[in-house]
Amino acid sequence: MSETKPTSNSDPHFKQTLARLQQIQGQFTSTVRGERLKGKVCVITGVGSLKGIGRASAIKYAHEGARHLYLLDYDGTNLPDLKATIQKSYPEVTTIQADAADEEAIEGICKQALQEEGHLDVFFANAGVATALHVSDVGSDDFMRTMRINVLSCFLAIKYGSEAMLKTNPSRGKELSGGSIILTASVAGLRSGAGSVDYSASKAAVVNMAQTAPYQFQKTGIRVNAICPGLIETGMTAPTFEVAKSRGSQNKVGQLNPLARYGIAEEIANVALFLASDEASYVNGTAYTVDGGLSASMPVMPGRWF
Repeated sequence: MSETKPTSNSDPHFKQTLARLQQIQGQFTSTVRGERLKGKVCVITGVGSLKGIGRASAIKYAHEGARHLYLLDYDGTNLPDLKATIQKSYPEVTTIQADAADEEAIEGICKQALQEEGHLDVFFANAGVATALHVSDVGSDDFMRTMRINVLSCFLAIKYGSEAMLKTNPSRGKELSGGSIILTASVAGLRSGAGSVDYSASKAAVVNMAQTAPYQFQKTGIRVNAICPGLIETGMTAPTFEVAKSRGSQNKVGQLNPLARYGIAEEIANVALFLASDEASYVNGTAYTVDGGLSASMPVMPGRWF
């Protein structure tokens, strides 16, 4: 008689996963407001998804005392909700509907921060797009669109974010130049197997910029780092979760990493908070993997080491 495989509803590990993720999400509202970003002026792009990394990071930054948040997304649908959500408990948030790969828009938002607040301290370039086409189905225009959204947006954040971070303003609390530029990359930019060719190439470029850019800003106090998420439940990855749900195999999503689960946006936001804060003052030129341990190993069958 064949063994009956557990369904999502009966799998004890899946129940534990849901409980753990609920606990993590609860930390955003149950913890006492902190001061890890006290006085900092921050820009975050790609904040439009209701389940997204940008939205979670914006709320986390506000909770940790950011002075003013400038929040940008190409799709303005959910920006009013995000602004209202943050302003219920925190001051000073500006939402802007714009393209993160538009040079005029990014230059403008950095200038606006300088004009209104006198300094810029954090730029989290989170905007991006995922693709899933086979290489034979990707046209030149498709490839360049992916590169524009994922790579050019990060380049512009580095270029104009750094220019603003070089400005000092002792009267507004910034006596030394410096700041933190954070780029959303992906484990797909580190190894094969996590994305399509065009998407993976774009994220590899982002990782390289995080490694290369710090040497352009020597002795300025400006840090540049990338975050490489694994499988995270967001609006971008919704199709993966919807297919699993329709098949009754939600419990298998993310099972290849040692934690045997997928991640949520709040877990990336926690890393983005660390990199934005002064706690990461000596962290520079890195690509932080946040993937449950997936990229730490060569492919291996669970329970067997060779």
